[in-house]
This record gives sequence, structure tokens and C-alpha cells, in this order.
Amino acid sequence: MSPHVAVVGVWGAWVLSWLIAASWSRPTEARPAFGSELPYRALTSIGVLLVFYPGRYGWEAPRLWAAPAPVQWALVAVAVAGFGFCWWARIHLGSLWSGSVTRKEGHRIVDTGPYRLVRHPIYTGIIVAAAATAAMTASIFSLLGVALVIFGSWLKARLEESFLRAELGPEAYDAYARRTGMLLPFV
Repeated sequence: MSPHVAVVGVWGAWVLSWLIAASWSRPTEARPAFGSELPYRALTSIGVLLVFYPGRYGWEAPRLWAAPAPVQWALVAVAVAGFGFCWWARIHLGSLWSGSVTRKEGHRIVDTGPYRLVRHPIYTGIIVAAAATAAMTASIFSLLGVALVIFGSWLKARLEESFLRAELGPEAYDAYARRTGMLLPFV
């Protein structure tokens, strides 16, 4: 098995497990206005496609570097670690998790576990996995894909934070935001 096949398998396992785990969520009580999630969903989706499919759309881009096999396997391990961080956050969040921006029944600010390190550890883990995957492909399109995943995650985080401030009260969320970085610790 090649590192490229392995990383695709890692992504597939994560997506499948994530879909299965969606059944653990509490009922949704509120969500942002219809259409407000479209920008981040579009950017992130296009970004992931570019991370995985450079050169498959008729656009050829030279590889910017060629990583030796041991480096590629190390990048597979980095992707696994990124998804491990996602799962740590997902398990820690428990039934408050949602794939969309929502307020769940009994919603509260979670600021322990990985949420002590960053406010959006799931997005951080996905960004790490996408960056590791793109570094294996090393084309301008795969790197552009990572940039779109980062920007889409940032947009989603901003929407989520604005929504949660309105729903849960700015005093509690702002205190959390002052002491915890959004996508990177201490930033």
C-alpha cells in the first residue's frame, strides 16, 4: 500500500466514523439564518477536492517537491494525529456536537480538554489532516485547497462564535475567547 492510498483510507475512515457518531447528538434548538452556512461549506468542499484531486480536472500543475516515502508515511501519521485531535474534541463535546452551526438542547460553553487549547479543535484537526495530505501531493492546487479549507474553517468558526455569543450571552463566550485561541493555541 502506498502512503497516498493510506491517507485516503484515513480520511474515509474518519468521514464514515463521523457520520455514524452524528446519531449521538442532542436535538437542535436553534440555528443561524438559512444560507449563512453556504460560504464556508462551499469553500471547504472545494478546498478538500483540490487537496485530493489535483490534476484530475484537466488542470496540470507541477509538483513543488517530491517527498521520499518515509516523509510521506510521516505525513500519514500527521493526518492520523489531526483526526485523533478531532475525535478527542468530538468525544469531549459529547452530545453537544453538530456538523452545522447550532445550539443544542442544554448547550453550554465547553472549555476543557482540547477546548482548553483552542476554541475549535475539530476544525484545527481537519486543517492539520488537510495540510499533511496536501504536503504529500505537493502541487499548487493541493496547497490552494488547504488555504481554502483554512479560510472555510475560519469563516465557520466566526459564524459559530457570533451565533453562540447571541444565543448563550457575550459575557461568557467573550471570557472564553480571551483566554483561548480560535484555531491555534495562544493566537
